[in-house]
Amino acid sequence: MPPPSPIVEFREVAKRFGDGPDVLADISFAAQPGDFVALIGPSGCGKSTLLRLIAGLSPVSEGTLTVAGRDPEQAAAELAFVFQDATLLPWLTVAGNVELPQRLRGVPAAARTAARHRALALTGLADRSDYLPRQLSGGQQMRVSLARALTLEPKLLLLDEPFGALDEMTRERLNEELLAIRAQQAWTAFFVTHSVAEAVFLANRVVVLSAGPGRLAEEFAVPLPYPRTADTRLTPAYQELVVRISRRLRSVAPAAVPA
Repeated sequence: MPPPSPIVEFREVAKRFGDGPDVLADISFAAQPGDFVALIGPSGCGKSTLLRLIAGLSPVSEGTLTVAGRDPEQAAAELAFVFQDATLLPWLTVAGNVELPQRLRGVPAAARTAARHRALALTGLADRSDYLPRQLSGGQQMRVSLARALTLEPKLLLLDEPFGALDEMTRERLNEELLAIRAQQAWTAFFVTHSVAEAVFLANRVVVLSAGPGRLAEEFAVPLPYPRTADTRLTPAYQELVVRISRRLRSVAPAAVPA
């Protein structure tokens, strides 16, 4: 049986804005269905830009990029995006925010309600349906954002530092919950983070980007078995990989300017 076609494939992709310098250069990379790809690198290396290219929110400047075998703009229905901020509408309840993407797509009310119930149950928010965003903690707001994305039943989930503003304990708990949700659904993920520990815990592939312009410096396979739990973080294999990738990340980071 032939191997499955990549769900995302970059071929010598470059990205620049207007007449400016390249933000990304010579990106060649393919993600297979079911991959969980973590993207790390110095600030300004183009991690978020790479996600926007996949989402079809910005065109490539050179090279080719396909999503589910098509141009990214044509594959928009295949994916969902979770941004760094929860981006919830403050006047809508949790239920209203979660249903919003399907409402905008004209999905009938009964189907919207069923999808909302499934997503809120998956994210542990079934008892918060009538709350407004201001009544939720930061972690709960990010769960709402994730639930909203899951109602679209995406084949590809793009996450741009969704837990970066949360405290460490909440972040670790949401990492575990995210993997528990993934175990019940068959999406592929691209996850941007500045945390090597988070990248290793979540992903089966960690891609390190260098800066100025962003290039693929190295890829690390993560052989840790799923399901991963809090105990995974205590294993020597996990800790050794965090150290290896941290060293590589330091090697591609711009040198600090002396004070």
